[in-house]
Amino acid sequence: MIVDHLKPPYYAVIFTTIMGDNTKGYAETSKRIEALAKQQDGYLGLEFARNEIGITVSYWQSLEAIQNWKNNIEHTEARTLGREQWYKQYQLRICKVEREYGFKK
Repeated sequence: MIVDHLKPPYYAVIFTTIMGDNTKGYAETSKRIEALAKQQDGYLGLEFARNEIGITVSYWQSLEAIQNWKNNIEHTEARTLGREQWYKQYQLRICKVEREYGFKK
């Protein structure tokens, strides 16, 4: 689903991953973390695509909201599992969205 109700300015956290061979527990943790993120102050939405390269984009009201999410204990535990078990590589980018436009039939 494309998040199309946001009004700039806001922030996007872009998390790009390449999975390793051991993905045990990944799907369950991913669903739990997504549900937890939705409960965080400042959370605005989420989009993702997962195939050869996984791309998850979450949207936030402020840099403070992003920092608070980063410091969430369960999220911290999931990041540790990602580095130790699931990911061959990942890259995280934080961007300020100042303008957007789209199309919908």
